[in-house]
Amino acid sequence: MADSLSNHPIDERPLMTSKKKFPVKKFVFPTIISLLVIAWEVVYHSLGILEPLPWMEQWGEAMLILGLGLWFLFLLTPYIASFSKANKWVKAGVPLVIVLVLISIPLIHLKTGTLNYWLYMLTLCFLYIIWSSSWNIIGGFAGYISLGHNVFTAFGAYFAGMIFVFWRVSPLITAPLAGIMAMAGGLLFGLIALRTRGSTFIISTIALVLLVAETLDNWELSGGTNGLPMSMIPLDGDVAKIPFYYYMLVIMILCILMTYFIKHSKFGLGLRAISQDETKAEVAGIPTRKYKILAFGLSGLFIGMAGAIYGYSLTYLRPSIFLTVAIGTGIVLNAILGGKGTVSGPVIGAAIMLAVNEFVVSKLGASELNIVVTGVILIFVLLFFPDGIVGTLRNKGNLPTFLDWD
Repeated sequence: MADSLSNHPIDERPLMTSKKKFPVKKFVFPTIISLLVIAWEVVYHSLGILEPLPWMEQWGEAMLILGLGLWFLFLLTPYIASFSKANKWVKAGVPLVIVLVLISIPLIHLKTGTLNYWLYMLTLCFLYIIWSSSWNIIGGFAGYISLGHNVFTAFGAYFAGMIFVFWRVSPLITAPLAGIMAMAGGLLFGLIALRTRGSTFIISTIALVLLVAETLDNWELSGGTNGLPMSMIPLDGDVAKIPFYYYMLVIMILCILMTYFIKHSKFGLGLRAISQDETKAEVAGIPTRKYKILAFGLSGLFIGMAGAIYGYSLTYLRPSIFLTVAIGTGIVLNAILGGKGTVSGPVIGAAIMLAVNEFVVSKLGASELNIVVTGVILIFVLLFFPDGIVGTLRNKGNLPTFLDWD
């Protein structure tokens, strides 16, 4: 046996590892289209030689840019993920850099005075993220789809607004109390509505929106149909947005941390068990009713706080600002787009949806067209990412580590 082995010595040469070549061919077509779009912009806007067709003016440019952005994202994500996995500092480094940049933007604005638009849009983005991340506790973790979470925004806004109007206590002070009141309202509603499931629960949340809107429209203390005006914060126009920006940033960070700790707790495990099979979860000893009610209440906490700050920034409150079915469904769509049931998914989905809406409005104007385009984009995104962006990338092993918060 030893002789036979000696006659066939083992090849001790190192194995040749072949590196994966970058798939250039996949990027040729979108790159060519991008260059054509740029050329079109130069010829049309700079030289004025060609006249665009009506459909190109309204739809073509917007859809091309958004489609190409999705294409590049889909192709580049595996390489971003491999880079982040090879460099451990990326997991904590990228979120830290993003937070530092967000903190520094108002400071840059104080120097330049040119970032008013960005302060407003980022404050709105923080609100969207708070909405979607909070909804994710009951809708993503527990699997109970609510179309009425914008009610908590109205709770917080009107509670802090009425205290400000009648007792002159700033919403910047009463915002935490407004969040607690919104949470209490969520617990109370959960005691009643969470006896139902499925479509019945969804209908009950829509009914809640309509009930609260009708109540505020006919309540004299809340201003009724005339609304509730509030005086603006006594600051110059250049710095007036900064307190709202920082306050909303802090609420957003606390909200994301809350969803992170819930996801990694026994409570979060119980909610996921309820989402999978509530009957089996109850048989296994999980207090399903208690967990559902607590999840619904907690999901209103930071939305109520954000509503108090957002309402104060508007200086005018009216039910139609907060209590529309479109806002409630938008919260759900943001979470689904990013990946409901994940921690980072609602954050990504809310930021992308706000950016897309703003881009479409800038190209098509504030009309029904932007709603149609947003719907088309959502359909195409979900075709590529059926479990949401974060969920699908994780299933394919292409999720960058700085988005893997689960």
